Amino acid sequence: MVTLAASSDAPVVGHPTRDGGQSEVARRILEVAAPRFYREGIRAVSADAVMAEAGVTKVTFYRHFPTKDRLVEAYLETVAAAERAAVASWRARHAGDPAAVLTEYANQLGTQVCGDGFRGCPFLNAVAEYPDVTHPVRVVAERHREWLRRTAEDLLTELGLPDARVAAVQLVMLRDGAMAAGGGVEPGEIGRALRRAGEAVVRAALR
Repeated sequence: MVTLAASSDAPVVGHPTRDGGQSEVARRILEVAAPRFYREGIRAVSADAVMAEAGVTKVTFYRHFPTKDRLVEAYLETVAAAERAAVASWRARHAGDPAAVLTEYANQLGTQVCGDGFRGCPFLNAVAEYPDVTHPVRVVAERHREWLRRTAEDLLTELGLPDARVAAVQLVMLRDGAMAAGGGVEPGEIGRALRRAGEAVVRAALR
């Protein structure tokens, strides 16, 4: 399941309009490509297939996305923006209560993992398809994963953990494991397991 950022949070993809806004054609290309990249795999979906489904010419496509990889970058950046916006809303709703933010993340992750069409973490999927750590697509994926670790570290620091960075790495590892636990497991069970494992990490770090 791929969630694209709301219009107010999404980055401008493709060639912008004259006023710097989002081109509807570029947005349509992305909206066609994103679910296919996620569902079928990035390498399996050709630029020609995206053009055909979006109803655009090669000239139009390449004006907005000079290479297919640029479209893949836009896909990942837009999904990342959606996750950042969700976490920001939880932090605003639970201001001063980092434990509640972490709990909400665990609950939402459990629901997502067991949802229809779930095919794993889009960023881990991209890392698997782009082994070159210097490739721009890989850089986008790794940048978002660093954001996950940094956000977890910030929340754990608020909780008073003395070595929040190490615990943050452990929580992201738990998150990655939960992404692979979907089939045949109830959403609530994954959420509970993730919360309990996360609480164990926090308790161990506070000793």
